[in-house]
Amino acid sequence: MRENFVHVPVMLEEVLRAMNNTPELPVVDATLGGAGHAEAILRRFPGRRLIGLDQDEIAVRVARERLRDFDDRVSIHHARFDAISRIAREEGLAGSGTSAVLFDLGVSSYQLDTPSRGFSYRNDGPLDMRMDPSRGQTAAEYLDAASEEQLGALFFQHGETRFARRIARAVIAERPVRTTLELAELVSRVIPMPARRRGHPARRVFQALRVVVNEELDVLGNAIDDAIALLAPGGKIIVLSYHSGEDRITKDHLLYGSTGGCQCPPGLPCVCGAMPSLRLLNRGARLASDEEITSNPRAKSVRLRVAERLDPKEAVGRISWR
Repeated sequence: MRENFVHVPVMLEEVLRAMNNTPELPVVDATLGGAGHAEAILRRFPGRRLIGLDQDEIAVRVARERLRDFDDRVSIHHARFDAISRIAREEGLAGSGTSAVLFDLGVSSYQLDTPSRGFSYRNDGPLDMRMDPSRGQTAAEYLDAASEEQLGALFFQHGETRFARRIARAVIAERPVRTTLELAELVSRVIPMPARRRGHPARRVFQALRVVVNEELDVLGNAIDDAIALLAPGGKIIVLSYHSGEDRITKDHLLYGSTGGCQCPPGLPCVCGAMPSLRLLNRGARLASDEEITSNPRAKSVRLRVAERLDPKEAVGRISWR
């Protein structure tokens, strides 16, 4: 199993550097996947424990095998990242806090490359797309149940602005759509050739379905807030996102943490009593290097954001980058 679950951790050195100068407390990897980031963290910081979460049971099994040499320092849970507060309580972290929380969002290479998981528009397989195959409806079931208005709105939201309604009508006319290639070919027929300059015409449709089937954007904001609450002063929240919806939610929640919701005019002292909880460590998102993108094409779309938890005593009157 492990040899088929390839996981090349994206922006690994940047993630490890972000964890420098953090408290000697446990790390939470909220999206464990194939444990590429987790293994590197455990090697770089030998005094830290790591608590890992993943909703994909296969990923959990692979991670346990990969991290077996660190068994006494690792605790792995089959859970989605929005269970982070519950897992923290079970692990006894509520009092001491954590040194870092990592989110590596999106789909793993293993999931994309395994036809039976239904994530890829390039490989034929059942139209599933569930990160956790033991729960929820498949993408095919969602397409069967959704109205034309719901499908049009979903595809519009995720980038197919000009052809969203046309794709929705075609799905309604053709359903049931049961396989990945059926859907990919349907979308290809609907979108005119001159409009295909941004890559495969089905890419954004598959992304939209994956997001809605797994409720990714619905739970991300609360999970980020829960992660911030777990950080000890000086701890870091590190988020790798791969599409604009994920990055927008991440940006908004980290920005709110850095201002405490301050409503005062930019450039003037805060007089509204807002208490920031974070310090943003970069102005905007960081991107992967050209060299990394060449060696790992998945890094092309990544956006890295990092913020540091403030000590409440330091937070008074401190509003960052408004």
